[in-house]
Amino acid sequence: MMRIYYPKEHYHPQERGALFPLLKAFIKASSFTDTQRMALYQLHSKDCTFVKTMKEAELVILPRSWNYYQKYKRMPQALKLLRAAQELNLPVWSWNAGDFGVKVPVYPHLTVFRMSGYASQQGLGHRGMPVFIADRFDENFGSSQSVFLNHTPLPQVGFCGLANATRKQAFKELIKIGLRNSLSRLGLKADEPQALLSASHLRAQLLANLQQHPGVNCDFIVREQYRAGAKTTAEKEESTRAFYRNIRDNAYVLCVRGAGNFSVRFYECLMMGRIPIYVHTDGLLPLNDSIDWKKHLVWVDYADRAQLAEKLIAFHQALRPEEFVALQQSNRELWQSQLRMGGFFKQEYQKL
Repeated sequence: MMRIYYPKEHYHPQERGALFPLLKAFIKASSFTDTQRMALYQLHSKDCTFVKTMKEAELVILPRSWNYYQKYKRMPQALKLLRAAQELNLPVWSWNAGDFGVKVPVYPHLTVFRMSGYASQQGLGHRGMPVFIADRFDENFGSSQSVFLNHTPLPQVGFCGLANATRKQAFKELIKIGLRNSLSRLGLKADEPQALLSASHLRAQLLANLQQHPGVNCDFIVREQYRAGAKTTAEKEESTRAFYRNIRDNAYVLCVRGAGNFSVRFYECLMMGRIPIYVHTDGLLPLNDSIDWKKHLVWVDYADRAQLAEKLIAFHQALRPEEFVALQQSNRELWQSQLRMGGFFKQEYQKL
């Protein structure tokens, strides 16, 4: 059981979007049931005890994201909590939200969870956190017995999403990043500096690399706009169905960072029991000290991106048919047990 303290005065219901993810499972209306909590968050009310004073706790949580404290000039409030926890030698969990994240102070025993960020930041107490997504497995497979795909002579790769190969778009993205970085380094913005990289152009290059190789079968739906520019509820629902059909029908799925240095598709792919083709751009993957990620996916370092197709083919050919099916099953089980909210935070708590 996790014994947790958080200062309730830091939280207001109208600012729920900034709330630390684990707290969202417990700060609920009185009508919210444990059955609902288990279904949504993989957590039971008995998994956590929220104590009234810091001295009773084993863990302190900073209730809001660092982005919130920066934006609304509440940093003194956050730092006061860190100092109090430091005096009691207690670990503090916090989080950096969004695509970019903001600058965060370095404190002993402070962990900064984040979906985005860079692996090289781990020395600053930053740790990867999954994107917590809904389980759409049953609605996409129903009662079908052929949930996991059989091994094929050629790897079958899917992708449904935004990619743009034009130099004009790449230039616009790079200018925007460069301006943001300059303001950050001058102390005029709280945002962290980002790698100078056009994500949409990178995706387009990688898709072309796969399409041009005769040893790969491709099933790509390339959008010029996010979610194909869907505006109505019906259009959004159809774009979502097309996205998940594409993952369902292909054993491998290309997963590349977006504006932030992480991929939501990566977790959607694992949830569906498929194999990500992960292009590593110094991303901060969750539980990377206990999960051997290279056993679950096709790992391609950014520097080796020109060999993407060859690395995929070598990975595919090294798998026996039964290993190919077992890997899909293993990825689904990994998501269920360690990458949903309950499984993830229980794993992290055990490491304190």
